[in-house]
Amino acid sequence: MPENDEWWGEGFTEWRNVVLARPRFPGHYQPHRPADLGYYDLRVPEVRERQAEMARDHGIDGFIWYHYWFGGRQLLQRPFDEVLGSGQPDFPFAICWANEPWTRAWDGASGVTLMAQAYSPEDDVAHARWLAHAMADPRYIRLAGRPIVLVYRATQLPEPRRTTDLWRREIARTGLPEPLIFRVEGSPGEEGDPTVLGFDAAVEFQPYWAAFPRALRRSRLWFWSRRLHLSAAGYGQLKVFSYRELVARVASRPAVPWVRFPGVTPMWDNTPRRPTTGVALVDSTPERYGEWLIEALREARSIDGPQAVFLNAWNEWGEGCHLEPDERHGRAYLEATRDAVTNLAVNTPAIPPR
Repeated sequence: MPENDEWWGEGFTEWRNVVLARPRFPGHYQPHRPADLGYYDLRVPEVRERQAEMARDHGIDGFIWYHYWFGGRQLLQRPFDEVLGSGQPDFPFAICWANEPWTRAWDGASGVTLMAQAYSPEDDVAHARWLAHAMADPRYIRLAGRPIVLVYRATQLPEPRRTTDLWRREIARTGLPEPLIFRVEGSPGEEGDPTVLGFDAAVEFQPYWAAFPRALRRSRLWFWSRRLHLSAAGYGQLKVFSYRELVARVASRPAVPWVRFPGVTPMWDNTPRRPTTGVALVDSTPERYGEWLIEALREARSIDGPQAVFLNAWNEWGEGCHLEPDERHGRAYLEATRDAVTNLAVNTPAIPPR
């Protein structure tokens, strides 16, 4: 899109970050090279068809599309618009409004602002009407008969309850069922009872930053070994964590009195985007991911009402976070997904609601 050319250089896509990534310490898995789908272009309908087919074959029920809306202006909207307009692929979907401002820092947290958010009651109405158009599609994901929509940064809304109330009212006026509106829980400051802000439930975004264990190689012994150049510099520049320990800490968190849909991630490593300041999880394997997913599915079955598990992510290659096949693992993470869903359905009775 023209904004990409202006901000990042002509022809830039995130594949450029992916292919330039390099290992920063011994055993660091980079770069992640795509396998079955190659370095694809989401503007190509055949790519979207293959993604849907691959997801469906491995137990995934639908895609959550990030939606970039800035006071009525949309960015990166072409692939989703084509999915909506063409009716293809015939695969369920829903929307997550990624309502962070765009900055030079990639994560919306700091740096020069490239595209700011603009909130107003008038924009809430316009946005609700656009959402209603998407929700009217027969492929749109519904839970308990109601279309769902996620908001990535609920606390950045100046008046969250005004927005959620207005969305429900405007969408219901179109003849659709009142939507279920979920806040995404995972970023710092985005925890807590979602109903206080007018949301129906929370969705875990993994990796859950508040559950991170202590970074690896950050002991006093490591500090001195680094001073003596006996430890890789990458451990000092990056924040490196154990996937296995993160999973254990997530599992040990106390239950909450509100509805929170569990989340799982197969892996995480955003050093392609942030080669000197990134966060990397190590020691992920398809087996460990599959075990975590089984526990998340069991947890979801204890919810009294609609049940779901959210996976992060299908194709966040720039954050080393993808279920799509790569050269190292092939389809192993997808197969672990399918096996977890199948085995739980066959072998595990439902857990009574808490």
